[in-house]
Amino acid sequence: MYKKSKLSTAIIAVLAGYTGISLVNAAEIEEVVVTATKRAESAQDIPVAVQALGGESIEDLNVTSFDDYVKYLPNISRGGRGPGQNEVYIRGQASDAINLVTAESQGSAPNVALYLDEQPVTSGGRNLDIYITDMERVEVLAGPQGTLFGASSQAGTVRLITNKPRLSEFEAGYDVSASSTQGGDMSNSVEAYINIPLIEDKLAVRIAAYNDNKGGYIDNVYGTTTLDIDTVNSNVAAGFPVQIAPDAKLETADNLDLIEDNFNDATYQGVRFGVKYAVNEDWDLLVQHTTQTLSADGVFDYDPAIGDLKVSRFFRDELVDKLNLTSWTLSGRLAELEMLYTGGYVDREVSQSIDYTGYNNVGGYIAIYTCGYSYTTNPFVGTATDCYNPVKAFVNDIQNKRQTHEFRINTSPDNPLRLTAGIYYDYAEVETDGSFTYLGAIGVQNSDNPTYATRIRDVPADAGNATLINPNPRLPGEIFNNDMTRSEEQLAVFGELSYDITDKITATAGLRYYNLDVEMDGWSGGGFGGNNLDEKYDTLSAHDFIPKFTLSYALTEDILLYSTYSEGYRPAGYNRGGGLPASNPALNDVPVTFQSDDVQNIEFGWKTTLLDGSLQFNGTIYHVDWTSIQIPRFDPSEVAVTTFVDNGLDAEILGLEADVIYAATDNLTLFAAISYNDTEVVSVLEGTNFDKLLAPVGSPLPLTPKVQGNVRARYEWQTNDFDAYWQLGIAYADSTYSALLLDDRLPQESYTLGDLTVGVSRDQWTVEFFVENITDKRAQLHFNNQDRVPRITTNRPRTFGLRYSYDF
Repeated sequence: MYKKSKLSTAIIAVLAGYTGISLVNAAEIEEVVVTATKRAESAQDIPVAVQALGGESIEDLNVTSFDDYVKYLPNISRGGRGPGQNEVYIRGQASDAINLVTAESQGSAPNVALYLDEQPVTSGGRNLDIYITDMERVEVLAGPQGTLFGASSQAGTVRLITNKPRLSEFEAGYDVSASSTQGGDMSNSVEAYINIPLIEDKLAVRIAAYNDNKGGYIDNVYGTTTLDIDTVNSNVAAGFPVQIAPDAKLETADNLDLIEDNFNDATYQGVRFGVKYAVNEDWDLLVQHTTQTLSADGVFDYDPAIGDLKVSRFFRDELVDKLNLTSWTLSGRLAELEMLYTGGYVDREVSQSIDYTGYNNVGGYIAIYTCGYSYTTNPFVGTATDCYNPVKAFVNDIQNKRQTHEFRINTSPDNPLRLTAGIYYDYAEVETDGSFTYLGAIGVQNSDNPTYATRIRDVPADAGNATLINPNPRLPGEIFNNDMTRSEEQLAVFGELSYDITDKITATAGLRYYNLDVEMDGWSGGGFGGNNLDEKYDTLSAHDFIPKFTLSYALTEDILLYSTYSEGYRPAGYNRGGGLPASNPALNDVPVTFQSDDVQNIEFGWKTTLLDGSLQFNGTIYHVDWTSIQIPRFDPSEVAVTTFVDNGLDAEILGLEADVIYAATDNLTLFAAISYNDTEVVSVLEGTNFDKLLAPVGSPLPLTPKVQGNVRARYEWQTNDFDAYWQLGIAYADSTYSALLLDDRLPQESYTLGDLTVGVSRDQWTVEFFVENITDKRAQLHFNNQDRVPRITTNRPRTFGLRYSYDF
């Protein structure tokens, strides 16, 4: 158990005050309108747990990327390995982070949905890291949102709401910034926006553009790597007894060509273009297109065994993540009926290369892949005497396409009986062409011994009639390949009906019915054979009803109490190695499918506005039952050479979240927020390959601190003809664990981070000086032990910067 003093300290922090909503004047708090219920309503008037960072708070906090807004939303945590390579967790609903090399082709869908305006852009293992510029607000809907937002809204929904074209107002502005990271490279950014009414009150365009270069701070230092005979031989997969002889010749590789200081730089470049047309007084048409390229080099987790912010990588780590999203919304009114049709098309391309040399520590087939040996009739039996270059890599190309369509209606908000209802269609397809390149295999193929060279054939030579993205033979050394297409097609109908029982009491009932089809085609395998997924898998179909019930009570005009029962789900799926026998015959075969895990949530919440509007205090207490949790596992020496997912355990969560804002004086505003999550494994499911491998009953879930919160103070004053301000923010996260699997379960220390901003403005310009991570703390955001080389994803070291803004 954690000490009570931590919770007490965090609760005291809440009383200091927080919200993501900006101050209007000295004794009032701005009303923030959200669309969490698929209606435009005040956040304080709806019985939904929603936290919002408004446009001014986004500017005040200098939020530009995923890492920035997660820090100031206390019931969100993450696990991952850098920009565009994270998963989001809400209310403690976290399991092991998915293996990046299989996240798209075969892995669990996220249990938190991500939306850009009306469009879902959720992606397994790779959150879409949209750059935060010209943004109206960030909404976080905590708890299951399956009724209105569907699949993957199991633990909550994050919505990024952009500024839309304004029909009657010219606007323009730009921001430029430069910053220096301690021990790292310089960073710089340029952002600009313009809003032009082309026809007054009829037609307008809005354009936002950005280029942000984030300098690196992790060094790739000199290192050498050689196969460790004892490690390789101890991991030999059952049934494949090829080991390395004690006196074998071992080749050593170095990374001399890749040595580089601050090699983990990242660049965000993009443009968002929107057009709004007022068809008539009742109908509007909005069309937007977003294009973004995220480029990142190096890695964002360091190896503590080598040194602070240092690694030794032997193959170039690169990521290029390109997004094109076109969306459209037609909205209007027919009598008292509000009607909306919205749709979108996502085209996302990801190319990545990863140093995979750490696989030498865990792979059950290392001698087969990397070394030469003679055999007679069985190519899996022998003793290796010559081992070649031990460097290994994974190169992946991913094409993610998705189209969505939704039509919904809202009855008048003034009626005592109100209905929101709609129909939703979603088709998503992910094409993955990933190759594992082992340089030692080139040595084997080029050796003088013919029995060595014939062991590894071109891939995918035996793919048969499989549907292939790339049917061509692979390059030398590419001895294992995932060439797979995964598709999901969903049709759903949904609705929420609210009835004012009295002037103070309102009951809401929601229901969603969905029908989901999942398919997986292609081929996965290597030179010794593979798995034809076209022949193996039929369509996996699932359908169900997702309910929600809420009872709210308006105690006064300024105090709202509510209680909600809700459910959430995420899709079932296929394992690409499903049905293959485990390497260890004592274990179960790899499961062909994994099922949806389910969430049942009960919560009690309150929303209050007090002291004549100068104090706002909101909160929620909740209990979550999470059953048949989907868990990824990678254990090539015992189960399978491929990562697989299975339903492994049940868990319970008891939690509290609260946020406060207090306009303390004419000049000083205090903000704060807290979350408390008591998570517990309540049972480990029998008959799976997780027996005795998972954290035991009573253990906390990973990646979510028990106590997490932040405090922020902003002071504004006038001096001569200038407006000045300072702002201090502090974020705290309790200790946690990195995983559920015992082999990967490492403790992650608690941390406290602080940011400071001082600025001055006059008329249309603002200049501000900022310091991020004042104490230069290394936050342990995520331990990654995937290749038995523990590395720590951390935050950016202390950074000093200057920003200039001008609004026309």
